[in-house]
Amino acid sequence: MSDEKKFYSGFISVIGRPNVGKSTLINALVGEKIAAVSDKPNTTRNKILGIRTTPSSQMIFLDTPGIHKARGRLGKAMVQTAVAASQEADVILMMVEVDNPFGRGDRFIIEKLPKPAILVINKIDKIKKKDILTIIELSREFEGKFSEIIPISAMNSDGTIELVSVIEGHLPEGPKYFPEDMYTDQPERFLAAELIREKIFNLTHKEIPYSTAVTIEEFQDVPEKKLVAISAVVHVERKNHKGIIIGKNGEMLKEIGTLARADIERILGTKVFLELWVKVSDKWTDRDNLISEFGYGK
Repeated sequence: MSDEKKFYSGFISVIGRPNVGKSTLINALVGEKIAAVSDKPNTTRNKILGIRTTPSSQMIFLDTPGIHKARGRLGKAMVQTAVAASQEADVILMMVEVDNPFGRGDRFIIEKLPKPAILVINKIDKIKKKDILTIIELSREFEGKFSEIIPISAMNSDGTIELVSVIEGHLPEGPKYFPEDMYTDQPERFLAAELIREKIFNLTHKEIPYSTAVTIEEFQDVPEKKLVAISAVVHVERKNHKGIIIGKNGEMLKEIGTLARADIERILGTKVFLELWVKVSDKWTDRDNLISEFGYGK
């Protein structure tokens, strides 16, 4: 008999409607900001891998776009990415929020679950504890769809330790897929683009965020200056959108850059020189070649 301690690992798909807090939860569990977070729906466009390693397990989280009734080619590509992630996962976290937890969109996702999921009730900091019991009672309608029910507040990390324990209990025995100090498989270029796009979401309004993409044109170490030089392009669909992103006297673009640079410096652990450009890429959200070129729907 071997005395070697068993190790458990697997892929966890975090699915749910747009804006239920999936990215916030992933960032909290991983301990680093790897996914853009905004109070606007559909912030996440890619399937993002976040990694949490403990002495006994490794959890590889798939943070997916919110599943919704897709409009346009970009929206359909996002939904396909989310559905595919749930199919390939060892564990599924189905996230709902306390406000209207089982609406039409939630039911659509629940019906398509390929296996029983862990139901994660998010934003419990917004309601009284007795109301959580009501939501748990409502979930009994979906018999056989949920293996566990965990109430949490992803924003405050309330309940996340219990959630980690429950996830570990559902993981199969397996190898350590990634080094223990690695928290994402995404390249630094991708993280930089995500952080820039997050600031656009948080600082602009209406349709502007949804018609923007960010590509990194240059990402270069400059040892003599002890910094990383990054040049990024913000793609928009219309000329007037370009004006909004730039802002009066360039103030909006400057604020986007200042906030993004601070986060990128924290992630990279070094000074960053960030240069932003804005380019009109006409109707890119409905052009398959540009959707692919900008890194979405892969």
